[in-house]
Formats: sequence, C-alpha cells, structure tokens
Amino acid sequence: MVPGLSRSTKGDVRRSASLALLLAGTALLVPTSLNAQTATTAPAITAPTTTYGAGTAASASPATPAIADPQTTGAVSADDLTPASNEDYLRLNQREPTIDGLRLRTYNPEYDRAPGVRIGTFTLRPSISESINHEWRKDGDTKTNRGYLETGIRGTLTSDWSRHQLTVTGEGVLQNNISGEGEEEPRANVDAELRLDLWDETVARLRAGYSFEREDADDPNAISNAKEQSAVNTYRLGAAIERDFGLIRGSVGIDFDRRTYGDVELENGTNLSVKYRNRNTGTLTARVGYELSPALIPFIEGSVGKSLYDLREDPLGFERSYQTYAARGGVELDLGEKLYGELGLGYETYNFEDGRLGDLSGLSVDGRLNWSPQRGTDVLFAVSTDLNPSTTPGDAGSIDYNLTNIITHQMRSDLVARLTNSLTLRNYPSDARSSDETTWRTGAGLTYDINRYLALTGDVSYERTTRDRGDTTDITRVGVGLTLRR
Repeated sequence: MVPGLSRSTKGDVRRSASLALLLAGTALLVPTSLNAQTATTAPAITAPTTTYGAGTAASASPATPAIADPQTTGAVSADDLTPASNEDYLRLNQREPTIDGLRLRTYNPEYDRAPGVRIGTFTLRPSISESINHEWRKDGDTKTNRGYLETGIRGTLTSDWSRHQLTVTGEGVLQNNISGEGEEEPRANVDAELRLDLWDETVARLRAGYSFEREDADDPNAISNAKEQSAVNTYRLGAAIERDFGLIRGSVGIDFDRRTYGDVELENGTNLSVKYRNRNTGTLTARVGYELSPALIPFIEGSVGKSLYDLREDPLGFERSYQTYAARGGVELDLGEKLYGELGLGYETYNFEDGRLGDLSGLSVDGRLNWSPQRGTDVLFAVSTDLNPSTTPGDAGSIDYNLTNIITHQMRSDLVARLTNSLTLRNYPSDARSSDETTWRTGAGLTYDINRYLALTGDVSYERTTRDRGDTTDITRVGVGLTLRR
C-alpha cells in the first residue's frame, strides 16, 4: 500500500461530502428567496388607455389583463385571482382586507344590460313596452280627456366589424283609446348609417331613414274641423365625406328629404286631400374646421338648398317652392366623456318663388352639448332652428326655435330618474296673418329594473301652448307600464 495514495483518497471523500452539504443548503434557501422576490416585485402590467369623446378605447397588452379600480357590486374569493390579475400586488401599502377575506368585484358597466341577440356579425337589442295612460286636455273653455294604451317597439342593430360600421335604430308607437275621446298619436322612426373607414384619415357616411307621424292638432297648418289629422311620411337619404388635413378638418355632405301628407278625415265623414303640401328638399352642406387643440375646433359652415312642391301652385294659387341659404360659425368641444358637443350661430334665409310670399329670414342657432357632472348623471342641452312652411294664404311660414334639456340620473343601480324640459318659439313675420306661439313641455319619469330583461316605468308630463291671438292649450299626461328587453 502506498501511503500517499491513501491520504489522497481520504481528501477526495471529505471534499465530496462538503460539496454535497453545500448543494443541500442551497436547495433549501432557493424557495425562500423566490417567495421573497414574488412578494416584493410587482408584475409588469400595462394599464388601459381610454380616449374619451370618440367612444373608443385602447386595451392593454393581451399578455397582461387590464386592471380597473373595484367598486361595491359584489364579491368573489381572493383565491380565484392570479397575481397577474390582482391589482393589490402593485401596491407597497396593501389594502386592509375584508373581515371574511373576500375581495370586491370589479365594476362592469354592462352588468345590468340585456345581452342582446347575436345575428352573425351583428348584435340586435330589441325591446317592447306596454303602458296605460290618461290624458287631460283643455282648449280655452273646452275640456276633454281620454284613457289609452300605448304599445312601443324599439331596437338597435349594430355591426361588429374590424373596419367600417353599420348602425340601425328603430322605434314604433301605437295608441289605442279605451275611454273618453281624443286623437290617437301613432309614430314611427327608422334610421340607418353606414360608416366607411377609407384611406388617409378619410371617412364616408351613408344615411337613410323613414319617419311617420300624425300632424298635431295644435299645429297652425292643422285642419280645424278634422276628426283625424293628416298622416305625415318623411323619407331621408344622405351622404357625406370627412377628411383631416393635419390641423384642418373638412367635410362635404348632401341630404335629400321627401315629405308626403295623407288625406284628412273630416267630422262629417268625408276626406280632404292635402297632397299639394307634398314636397322634395335637397341640401348641400360644407364645413371647414381648424384644430386649435384636440378639445377645441372652431369651424365655419355654409349650405344651400332647394325645395320643390309636387304641385306648382296650391289651391289658392301660391307657388310655395323655395330656395334656402345659410351660413354659420361655431365651435366643436371635446373634453372627454364629461363634456362634449358643438354650437353654431349664423343666419338663414328662404326665398319663395311667389313674390307675394316675400322672403323669410332670421337668426339660426343649432347645436347640442352633453355634460356628465358625475358618474350616473347625464345632462343634454340641444337647440335647433327649423322652417315650418305655412298653408295660410299670403303667409310664407314661421321660423321655429327648439330648446331641449334632458337630465338622466341613476339613483341606484336599478333605478333611473329622468327630467325633461323643452321650449318651442314659433315666430312669423310681423305682417303675417298667423300669430306667434310658445310651447313649453316638462316631464318626469322613473325606470325600475326588476332584472336586466324587465323594467317598470312611470311618467308624468305637462304641456302648455300660448298664442298671441287665440286660446291657450293645456295637456297633462300620466302613465305606468312595463318594458321587456332582450
């Protein structure tokens, strides 16, 4: 036996034993180190960025889910949340846990909304309502009242395409008197818009629509001894193209309307034709705006139009076709979802072919402003200017100014309150035979969501029309009903 070889072998054994102990100690320390690192190092999560006003949102990276601040709408177990989806891992000062160890669920604004019906690449959201109502009407010293059922069908159809978008909205209302006497007021409205996302910040819009209503008995052109006023049908077509040239924004659009009037049923049972009121109207509009900032865009706008009646002359021999010219300036405002809209101020004139009618001109004010002072509260202000051609001999018509205010407030997650006010000023030329009118409407309503598919509604409204010459009209309505949504 060689002594040197024995000593070498014993040293190798000791070194091997020491190496084994070192590896075992390292293995015991690694889990503790990894746990400490997980508790102190936050995962990289990209918060979502939202662009308000345009109604679009850029979501977070697909590999890291977006995180939103939770609100009290329910609770789920914290064990169901992975570190990547638990925003508390982003905080050095952890939130105080709940007593039962549960975590509040993230608020979802679509939680209480009916899911709709999926039709290919479209989503249909229909609803049907039925209400029982009562109306009290006072025309001067004459008082009438009626009870009636009102059936409403509404719906929206929206595409879900990667580019372009098609939106169709529709509404139809039928009334059926069950007591008393009074004129039923059916109405319907359908609108469709196709947005085409073209090249280089260029967007095209194609529009089509149809409306039906029965002429209001309080309208100055209504027939006084009618049992049922004329049915008014309006057909609409439109096209526009919009393009951004850096800070300059331009748009050009053309609109075509056709309005037809049905026969009037008189109290003696005969029908009176008013087809001489049927007309076609075309309008060309151009706008140029300058972007001072993304939130403030002043603009100027001009339009020219022509209205042609089916009959060259009405029964009294007046040629009521006319041309219209308008110019206005205004500003577009976009401060996000809290405040956005536009307002334009200008001048508009109507030149009638019959010189005996003269010209009708006046100030033009158009715009709408949406304001949300707090979550769950929405306020709408709107103003518009319209021409109401007259059928009175020698009168061209009136310029109508309409102001509207609608306030919607979510009192609870399942209870929404509404308050509406509107004012219509109907102004005739100083030498007109017809008198100026002022109509004020106010109303309030509540909607209680029994569940996401069924809601209970209640409404009350009051309307008052005063005239420079003639009787005052007062109308009060109350109603309660159910709305079924899908």
